[in-house]
Amino acid sequence: MTWSTREIADLAGITVKTVRYYHQVGLLDEPDREPNGYKRYEVHHLTRLLQIKRLTGLGVPLAQVAEMGTSGEGQAAVFRTVDAELEATVRRLESIRRELATLAEPGASPEVPTSFSGLVHDLRDNDRALLTIYAQLFSDESMEVLRRTLEAHPNDDLDEAFRDLPEDADDATRQALAEQLAPFIVPGATAHGVTTARAR
Repeated sequence: MTWSTREIADLAGITVKTVRYYHQVGLLDEPDREPNGYKRYEVHHLTRLLQIKRLTGLGVPLAQVAEMGTSGEGQAAVFRTVDAELEATVRRLESIRRELATLAEPGASPEVPTSFSGLVHDLRDNDRALLTIYAQLFSDESMEVLRRTLEAHPNDDLDEAFRDLPEDADDATRQALAEQLAPFIVPGATAHGVTTARAR
């Protein structure tokens, strides 16, 4: 039994363009041609197409499909690599789903890192912007230190004084404010890049 290019593509559930591409990249052998020049595909061509379709459906890149050959250990190594990549993808997607679920809760805001959602209403716009930047620059541990600091050591007066400190404030003013803030410094926070009670 033989098939034309269109027929074998339909049987395999792919497009004629895909069949031709597999020929171009060496994944599928060229079939014999009839006297009129038309290709005639045989069972082994269909089997190969279905194998490629299955492997790519499992996430194996075409380049690796071409390199797999018949070695059992070589194939197993490819499958282990793909499985590890899928595991990482699953973890990433699960993390995204958790974050989306948190953002869907009442009062949550995409303006700040998810773990700071409960504090968003107490923050100014510039504070929210800083938190977004901090999340990019600091480690998760640093951000957790910062979150605990904001929750455990609120001091609105000092916070206002720190945020409203003029850029041209003299050294004496800065020193006085620093001495007021010092008791609120979280132990170990400096090592993580967090140095004030409100870390702003």
